[in-house]
Amino acid sequence: MDQRTTFWTDHVAAAKLVSIPTSAYAREHNISVAALYYWQSKLKKAALPPEVNAKPPTDSAKFVALRVATPITPVRPIPCALILGSGIRLDMAALPEPAWLLALERAAHGER
Repeated sequence: MDQRTTFWTDHVAAAKLVSIPTSAYAREHNISVAALYYWQSKLKKAALPPEVNAKPPTDSAKFVALRVATPITPVRPIPCALILGSGIRLDMAALPEPAWLLALERAAHGER
């Protein structure tokens, strides 16, 4: 790695660690904001696998055949029971949505 790449790699890493915006980091260290953003992008792309950085397909290659390796099985509902503080037991065929549970709790406390 050449000195310039090392310089920017160090600054990009340091900018990620501090709790200030990237532009403030650049001003604080008297380096170009645009250059810091450029090197962040460049180093991020370099860290990705080559197929991610590949050029987009041409018009003749817009569709790609996909094959599903393993069939996806639907998730079965999980039966559950909810016992309220008053001793009431609710047997349900599936877990309710969190929003429903929150609404039930609020209703039990007389809230709307």
